[in-house]
Amino acid sequence: MHSNPLGRRHFLRGLALSGTSLLVSRAIGQERSDLKEPVFRVAKAANTSGTTTAPSGHSLDPALEIAQEALGRIQKDLVDYTATIVKRERIKGQLGNYEYMFAKIRNRKMVDGRIETPLSVYLRFLKPEDIKGREVVWVEGANGNKMRAHEGGLLGRTLPSVWLDPHGVLAMRGQLHPINEIGIENLVAELIKRGEREKQYGECEVTFQKGAKINGRPCTVLSVRHPEQREHFEFHLAQIFIDDEYNLPVRYAAFHWPTRKDDQTGPVLEEYTYLDLKLNVGLTDADFDSENPNYNF
Repeated sequence: MHSNPLGRRHFLRGLALSGTSLLVSRAIGQERSDLKEPVFRVAKAANTSGTTTAPSGHSLDPALEIAQEALGRIQKDLVDYTATIVKRERIKGQLGNYEYMFAKIRNRKMVDGRIETPLSVYLRFLKPEDIKGREVVWVEGANGNKMRAHEGGLLGRTLPSVWLDPHGVLAMRGQLHPINEIGIENLVAELIKRGEREKQYGECEVTFQKGAKINGRPCTVLSVRHPEQREHFEFHLAQIFIDDEYNLPVRYAAFHWPTRKDDQTGPVLEEYTYLDLKLNVGLTDADFDSENPNYNF
């Protein structure tokens, strides 16, 4: 069954990117120029974008309305999903490599204000080669709220599995966000929170573009752009690609301000893409058990 959700603190940033179809295609081209293989294929959006402003309101209002409606659908209809997540993050000024990971995620479900089903995550890293084979599993509130992990690559052959605090130094090494912030619902909730904060400021251009594609799947690009660099803005340009069938965000990218006048986008801050997304697949407790014989913990 396919539900129709949309939507973490940095997909939230994804709500903030403005661009025409030319900007979209050029930005993607710049990101991929130093890769030996494409991370994904993105087709240019049709030239149907325009700045969208709610009558007597803020330009972010239409995007926030979409996100609020999406969050309700996610909480009601989206139980679990699998995907290949492709991420790249800038940490302490250094842009890391693309990382690919297969993910199983089961959403938190609440009944009468209590957690009936905890947020549950399993990750298996696919590449690059030095982390291939790394596995991580975490279940909200279980095992002292710690995650179990083992390394990939050469280290994985000698080092044992370990239990880690998701917010600790080891778990956060090379990561912008802890594992408990992963997932579509967290992304949308953070998007809403950030959008509401940004509504106190002007200088925000919001566009919607039809006709983009990621791996052949039609998408609409929601973009937000801050023309002027201000202390209260964390990015110049951000984009969310929303899958037209699922009504779900499948790519987020954010960029800093250009360093040269002739550049249309600045350095990449972070980007996340969900490929091969499958919704409501019927994941069970065994999928989030480190003792699962199909895993290598």
